[in-house]
Amino acid sequence: MFGVLVATSIAALIGLAALSLSAGGFDAVDLLLLALFGATTPWLAIGYWNAAIGFFIMRFTDDPSTYVVPQAARAVPPSAIAGSTAILMCVRNESPDRVVRNLNAMMADIDAAGCADRFHVYVLSDTSLPDILSAEAEAFGELARQWAGRLPLTYRRRTANTGYKAGNIRDFLERWGDAHELMVTLDADSYMTASAVLRMVGIVQANPKLGILQGLVVGMPSTSAFARIFQFGMRLGMRSWTIGSAWWQADCGPYWGHNAVIRVAPFKQHCAIPVLPGNGLLRGHVLSHDQIEAALMRRAGYDVRVLPEEDLGWEENPPTLIEFIRRDQRWCQGTLQYVFFAGTPGLEVVSRFQLLFAMLMFLGSPAWIGLLLVSTLVLAATPSPGAVVDADYGMALLVTILVMWFAPKIATIVDVLSRPILRRRFGGAFRFLGSIAIETAFFLLLSPIMWTAHTLFLAGLPFGRAIGWIGQVRNDHSVSWSTALRHLWPQTLLGAASLMLLGLQQPEALPYVFVLWAGGLALSIPLCVITSRPSVGLAYSRIGIGRLPEETDPPAALEHLELPALRAAQPVAPG
Repeated sequence: MFGVLVATSIAALIGLAALSLSAGGFDAVDLLLLALFGATTPWLAIGYWNAAIGFFIMRFTDDPSTYVVPQAARAVPPSAIAGSTAILMCVRNESPDRVVRNLNAMMADIDAAGCADRFHVYVLSDTSLPDILSAEAEAFGELARQWAGRLPLTYRRRTANTGYKAGNIRDFLERWGDAHELMVTLDADSYMTASAVLRMVGIVQANPKLGILQGLVVGMPSTSAFARIFQFGMRLGMRSWTIGSAWWQADCGPYWGHNAVIRVAPFKQHCAIPVLPGNGLLRGHVLSHDQIEAALMRRAGYDVRVLPEEDLGWEENPPTLIEFIRRDQRWCQGTLQYVFFAGTPGLEVVSRFQLLFAMLMFLGSPAWIGLLLVSTLVLAATPSPGAVVDADYGMALLVTILVMWFAPKIATIVDVLSRPILRRRFGGAFRFLGSIAIETAFFLLLSPIMWTAHTLFLAGLPFGRAIGWIGQVRNDHSVSWSTALRHLWPQTLLGAASLMLLGLQQPEALPYVFVLWAGGLALSIPLCVITSRPSVGLAYSRIGIGRLPEETDPPAALEHLELPALRAAQPVAPG
């Protein structure tokens, strides 16, 4: 049914686009535009129907989580949890301070719940930088000594980053996997409360055929302006999107590499990822391992589910646009390797689709850039927009695209505004609506910047450009104008040139082109610099722009982290 809805929507979009381009008859350029647009429609259609289905489940079922994950209705209570669960913290060239902070708070939470004897923490390090290595060894050694006799912590460092993160976890499985029934995977920037860990472990233990239970991961409260606005938008869209996707993906759900509970024995036996033979940047060890492991776990006969609840875990998002692009480039390179696994014998149809869909997220970017560039050139070469695009059909297409584009966020906005308690947790109606306005402008500016970044990165891959697996800069920091220029000059040049061309040849089209794509490119450098400044982020925190529910009603476990964003948040009056 979901496939029929998506296919029908894609056909309708392409048909409406064809009608829009029919003003001056069809030629080769129109066919090119139609083909480029068609390549962008799967992501639009799938996102829209995920949101629509998710919204109806959110609004019209008593318990959305158990509706899409029936196994969640059966869970072993914390007091009855048996066996041993490993908690894996994977780190590479990370400042150990925040990792120790998160781990210590998590261990204290588990200890307070009376379940410490059923867990073992492993810090799995692939750190290679000498200055970080010495600090790391000292910090985790001290943490292990503090918890000795209560909750064991093992620190292990590999001298070679063989296999990247998947190889790091594989090394754990070979050394210690047989000692544990389950494992909880964490990244250096992720955090889970004891209640979340115990709930998810209890669900997996009560359902022997559940191989991976992925928790929904939300953004950690942040004082970075970039991270605040980005994760506010993610928070608006992710729950309806995830609930809708969990409904149709069913037992072929996703695994995102962290904040998940995994059954160790089948993962060790069935989910080893082979090294891709041959030469080339997409050969060798796999960078993005998680969705492949989910597909292999399902092939082995175990369910993979995502639990769409917002209190199961947090992660830190990149504090600047440059760090955000760097992370996306790594994901892009790793995701393209899925092409070698989509044809793996025995995979479920939905698993194959997920691998292809993940690639489409990045491969759609060149289609968007091609579509917008060709459209700009065509507009500049014609006497008026009406000679190219039928005004009525064109406006209908634009409105349809925007509605489908923003559907996941619209679903949550309606849900929040209709629930007084939830509205207050987002800072109240005034702050919430103000944050929506700022995030919408931010999203329109950011999208073409990322499309261009993906396109340039993909174009560079055949010529040896690669990102590899490197540590991330997670602390708030300012980006200088010169640094922003060095990284974002292609976006700026492309946007400015497009605006200048249309300003000279077709000025009446400028407002549309500026809002939809060229404005974001032309303003990429100031956007990067301004949203990186800690003073801007702190001001946003204080006045409540991008406020998350955790800032209004901080969970005790987050308060233990002493996050600057929680200290900066102001109280919210009812309403």
